[in-house]
Amino acid sequence: MKEQIIIENQNLIYYVANFFKNYPYKDDLYQAGRLGMLKAYEKYDPNSDCKFTTYAYSYILGEMKKLVREDKGIKISREISKLNLKIEKAYVLLSQKLMKEPTINEIANYLEIPEYYVSEAISSLNKIKSIDEPINSDGKDLTLQDVIGESENIDDLILLKDSLKKLNNEERFIIDSRYNDDCTQEEVANKLGISQVQVSRKEKKVLEKLKYQMIS
Repeated sequence: MKEQIIIENQNLIYYVANFFKNYPYKDDLYQAGRLGMLKAYEKYDPNSDCKFTTYAYSYILGEMKKLVREDKGIKISREISKLNLKIEKAYVLLSQKLMKEPTINEIANYLEIPEYYVSEAISSLNKIKSIDEPINSDGKDLTLQDVIGESENIDDLILLKDSLKKLNNEERFIIDSRYNDDCTQEEVANKLGISQVQVSRKEKKVLEKLKYQMIS
């Protein structure tokens, strides 16, 4: 029965594994995903309103994150982490100044460092975006999962990922900061030079925009 569950839902495991594009050991990721799905199966209540794939998603992602964290061979050095922080700040400032997404060359010139360093620093990071990480808007906990509902369709998850790519620089920065970097609305406001209320409104609009794209 457990093997059958794995076979029926292996596309979900492969989908989650795609978030770890820079991780070299794909077979290990898949095995971690299998373990996560089995843990979810053991704890899942079939009488609940939550579909199994939705329930299993966080377990699969959690086991893969654990695998990557514990692999000392791919840990990012402190120097690279600091450089990426500078790159992120430069990206925001240049986006506002140039009114477009800055190129690697433009970021390198702004920081006065070789373009190679910028490229290597960016590629060293393997940012993991989870559609289930909570975000707070107007006092209510939301997730990107709320945008697509309780869908168990992998195509829906891929459509959501494509919709995120269509956001403008500011919208993408807000969502990325809130979901990926776990920033508060106040922290995002400080980075963008606007008020927390404005961030809250913009964030809400982005979620509504994504939801519209998903159903249109």
